[in-house]
Amino acid sequence: MFKVQEMRELIRLIDKSTINEFSYEKDDSKIKIKKTATGTTQVEAPVVEAAAPVTPTPAPAPAAQAPTPAAKEEAPAAETTEASEDLEEILSPMVGTFYQKPSPESDPYVAIGDKIGEDTIVCIVEAMKLFNEIEAELNGEIVEILVNDGELVEYGQPLFKVKTK
Repeated sequence: MFKVQEMRELIRLIDKSTINEFSYEKDDSKIKIKKTATGTTQVEAPVVEAAAPVTPTPAPAPAAQAPTPAAKEEAPAAETTEASEDLEEILSPMVGTFYQKPSPESDPYVAIGDKIGEDTIVCIVEAMKLFNEIEAELNGEIVEILVNDGELVEYGQPLFKVKTK
């Protein structure tokens, strides 16, 4: 995944050059930068192909071809689904950089095991040099933090898992 600093550096270099269009791939991420006729730079949001691991969820289909082990594995999966029904996700309301704490010296807003309310601030998402405090908008307990501090997040990307019951 591209870091914000890497993206800024690429934009700066392309702006100063005579290049009108630029595409770059790094690991499983892609970025495409285009200059418009007015001289401004358009950046297409990086395409992160980390979504590919989400597709292996239909993996039980190949396992279903094996007669006995597939039936045994499906029962625990059903129990896991029932247990995760009371888990909800806090989603990113925008594209930006995720921060767990208000400043590098501060403690994180929330940690695993913390009880939260609807108005509890759980993180900051920085977008275009604006620091947006994100509220939980639900009551419960933080069970998992899905994003690392300083990581770029997409609109609608899950940030936290919260146990609501």
